Amino acid sequence: MNKTKLLLVDDEKPFLDTITKRLEKRELKVSAVYSGKEALAALENNKSLEVVVLDVKMPGMDGIETLVEIKKKFPLVEVIMLTGHATVETAIDGMKLGAFDYLMKPCDIDVLVTKVNEAVEKKRIHEEKITEARIKEISGRMA
Repeated sequence: MNKTKLLLVDDEKPFLDTITKRLEKRELKVSAVYSGKEALAALENNKSLEVVVLDVKMPGMDGIETLVEIKKKFPLVEVIMLTGHATVETAIDGMKLGAFDYLMKPCDIDVLVTKVNEAVEKKRIHEEKITEARIKEISGRMA
């Protein structure tokens, strides 16, 4: 099975370095960036990224703004919101805007890995359905 390709987005370098190492030990292929703008550039340059773990509170483009842009430009990429400043409103906003799930910092690494795996599964199922629909459409035209 392909290694899951994950993008971590957080402005806190020590947190990002630690979580990257911990996720890589669990056989995930991890890229890490420090801002929403960098996240969008990384997704543009690496079409194989499947899941984004996105901090809500960041300077400049915050997590909610970044989520909106990701969903607009890369609708199949699943996003897990991560925050140390959780409010119910932000969680609800994130879910309404298409976030796969929402976790509190510091999050249990095994819970995060489980959520990432669930998000990848959802993305791959969507991709299979799209592929099947395209095949049906093409074979329908050829008949």
